[in-house]
Amino acid sequence: MKKHFVFLLAILMACFNNAQNIEVCSTCPVTTLKSAINQAKDFDTIIVKKGTYKEHDIVIDKPLTVVGKNYPIIDGELKGEIITITSDNVTVDGLFIINVGTSYTEDYAALRVRKSKHFEIKNLVLEKLFFGIYIEKSNHGKIFHNKIIGDAVEEYNSGNGIQLWYSNHIEVEHNHVQNVRDGIYLEFADNCLIKNNVSTNNLRYGLHFMFSNDDIYQDNTFENNGAGVAVMFSKKIKMYNNIFRENWGTASYGMLLKEINDAEIIGNTFTENTIGINIEGSNRIVYKNNNFENNGWAIKVRGACYTNSFTENNFLYNSFDIAYNSKVNDNVFDKNYWSNYTGYDLNKDGIGDVPYRPVKLFSYIVNRTPETIILLRSLFIDIIDFSEKVSPVFTPDNLLDNNPLTKRIIW
Repeated sequence: MKKHFVFLLAILMACFNNAQNIEVCSTCPVTTLKSAINQAKDFDTIIVKKGTYKEHDIVIDKPLTVVGKNYPIIDGELKGEIITITSDNVTVDGLFIINVGTSYTEDYAALRVRKSKHFEIKNLVLEKLFFGIYIEKSNHGKIFHNKIIGDAVEEYNSGNGIQLWYSNHIEVEHNHVQNVRDGIYLEFADNCLIKNNVSTNNLRYGLHFMFSNDDIYQDNTFENNGAGVAVMFSKKIKMYNNIFRENWGTASYGMLLKEINDAEIIGNTFTENTIGINIEGSNRIVYKNNNFENNGWAIKVRGACYTNSFTENNFLYNSFDIAYNSKVNDNVFDKNYWSNYTGYDLNKDGIGDVPYRPVKLFSYIVNRTPETIILLRSLFIDIIDFSEKVSPVFTPDNLLDNNPLTKRIIW
């Protein structure tokens, strides 16, 4: 076994040692990226110099490194897909790719990776696109430091910025995505890391998960997207230290959770969203050390949500902290700070002596009759909320924070 490994290593070293550089420019012997790929041998480096290259349907079918110097433009002239990678061990770095074709039957991308592994897509600028970077049935790759700027107007004729489909062990880091349909989309993509990205001003979701498990997304910013972020039909997702901000609209959320199980939502900030988190059919989730500030609703629990824990979160100046549409509560609310809490702390231990009931009767009424929102802040609403606090009728008796904190938590 050891001899076999050494033999393979020797072959790889020989390939690297024999690798050469091929330059592409208007005055070079090689004037197009396609012809450079045709001439190249395995593990060669193609250097594309500054200029505009009108090419599409470029296929990288061997292990190569393609590097752009001073951001050369690869112009697809709206004719279809521009670059497709079908080989393992490919790096594409520093290109400016524009004018992807639009189709109602084909998902044309600025750059597609198909059935490949050990790839790197980095430092690209993509504009005038349909789909941006599309990873299809590929594994063990990195997508980082790319700028993807679409001009999407309608969902039906626009694509996603970064899409992972049946692809595992992919790292998506330090990308900026805006004005596409979904900023980052994962479907059947497991064990992926989504980190330090900015996804903003997209038509639908800043981030969209479907049927993807054991993923981590952290330190991302999702701002001013049509419907916020959606995490659906997935399990064992870790969501750490993200910012969900200014996702406003009648169907907008900071984050939508649907059929999510065994997840962790820790250290996130939900600010100025219609709904901070909208939860449906999601179980065994830990919500901890999150800030919910100036949202319409901090959290809406729509049903079939069991064995979740909400501990040590800050609920700050939301119109409604919690909306709950069930008379059965199997979730724990403990040691959270609620800015609307008016209880007292006689022994000065930082924990209120009176439990806090976060679900207000008026929240229940607004859920049933949205037009009543115009009564918010009126004396009438204070009276009916007090009546529900004294004698709960529409909310579970045990939906209480028995240890409400009297000071905002600082981490």
